[in-house]
Amino acid sequence: MPEADGDAKNFYTDVPQANDGFFLKGSGSLDWGMSNRLARVFRPQTGRTVMLAIDHGYFQGPTTGLERVDVSILPLVPLADALMCTRGILRSVVPPSTRTPVVMRASGGPSILKELSDEQIAIDIEDAARLNVAALAVQVFIGGEHETQSVHNMTRLVDLGLRFGIPVMGVTAVGKQLTRDAKYLRLACRICAELGAQFVKTYYCDEDFETVTSSCPVPIVMAGGKKLPELDALTMAHHAVVEGAAGVDMGRNIFQSDSPEGMMRAVIAVVHEGARPEDALEIYRSSTGAPSGQSTRS
Repeated sequence: MPEADGDAKNFYTDVPQANDGFFLKGSGSLDWGMSNRLARVFRPQTGRTVMLAIDHGYFQGPTTGLERVDVSILPLVPLADALMCTRGILRSVVPPSTRTPVVMRASGGPSILKELSDEQIAIDIEDAARLNVAALAVQVFIGGEHETQSVHNMTRLVDLGLRFGIPVMGVTAVGKQLTRDAKYLRLACRICAELGAQFVKTYYCDEDFETVTSSCPVPIVMAGGKKLPELDALTMAHHAVVEGAAGVDMGRNIFQSDSPEGMMRAVIAVVHEGARPEDALEIYRSSTGAPSGQSTRS
């Protein structure tokens, strides 16, 4: 029976409908599905993310610490805000019962034996949708031998992602002849954002990193890079978020440490809780059994 149109209804005519912008920088005009996926990668409470990167094998094979993803990595997955991996690892190793969202590597081709910038899109967008990924990652080689091809890889992926509501993360690659200074990173990140990437992953630089984040109109996630001593890695993460990064995507600085779980928890404390690097290091040390103040293997 239809509901009787009586006088008991309350239309809250004195309360304007909330029309707040989305919590992520530059993301206020995206479709609902894409915004929902971004809210799975970035915590709405902090606007930041701690991504666990384990996609190294797509060009360099069984990286140290990733020889057995099922043994070394799966225990860490529930701690991460997002897991960055390939579809091969996702299907073969990661249980579908996981609640951690996936950022999937979508470009590839050459190995470490060839010119790395000669990449192509390496996944079909419909397969990404079947896998229910939260975002796709594509390498962009600004200044590389195949710069234009890599940029076109990203723009084609952005177009496909817009059709399916899947955001794209542009990953700025640094070749052998390119320096990781603010001038280069500003150029690379801005190009990715200007051509449609919904967020960007880039390296940290010691000078003027805040100019990189402020000149990029979408969120920047800091790449962890090579293995560093734990305090150095935590300090880098701290500086990055203080200077405007919306989180970190760390791999080797986590899974190559003496206590990957402890390092994961330490990075989370820095990114989401504002912990000082020295205090976060104590979280890491307590997990290794090392006395306070004693150094650990870097």
